[in-house]
Amino acid sequence: MAVEGTARYEKIDFLGEGQFATVYKAKDVVSDDIVAVKKIKLGSRSEAADGINRTALREIKLLQELKHDNIIGLLDVFGQKSNVSIVFDFMETDLEVVIRDTNIIMTAPHIKSYILQTLLGLEYLHANWVLHRDMKPNNLLINEKGVLKIGDFGLARFFGSPSRPYSHQVVTRWYRCPELLFGARSYGDGVDIWAVGCIAAELLIRV
Repeated sequence: MAVEGTARYEKIDFLGEGQFATVYKAKDVVSDDIVAVKKIKLGSRSEAADGINRTALREIKLLQELKHDNIIGLLDVFGQKSNVSIVFDFMETDLEVVIRDTNIIMTAPHIKSYILQTLLGLEYLHANWVLHRDMKPNNLLINEKGVLKIGDFGLARFFGSPSRPYSHQVVTRWYRCPELLFGARSYGDGVDIWAVGCIAAELLIRV
């Protein structure tokens, strides 16, 4: 008998909680792999009208189509009455932790590796006409082998020709390019590349 849904994932540890989701570390009892399970609270109909459910569905739809070594892997999706759970690759840390922890020694090869992996992931996204729109260190996840994967696709959008207007209030302000700061609603993949430049500066000066 197949093991599916919540029965398949044995909780190991609580990782974090936001306004609309809880994330925990778990073991896949079928494969014995360690995974991350993001449980999204569906909430009321009024909350759904504000786009909470649409954001979750957009992330699921995008990640079902995206497969790359430097993009977080979507492993499973299952639902219950009050929530939807998304199962991802488990990643031990993120780039923000690496930048902030002064006990971690960062050499030039480390910095080059992290930036190269980020750009390879972005190259794949942009080749598939996807803007991430929320590039920042805590969305760049790192596993114990030093592999970096881009995560959190809640703000991601398809782009192309003809171009269409988007919100300029995307990306944490520190990582917004000048055109977004000035309110541009028509933009392309440069918004992600600018953010990577900001991240590279943070890696170099560790602030």
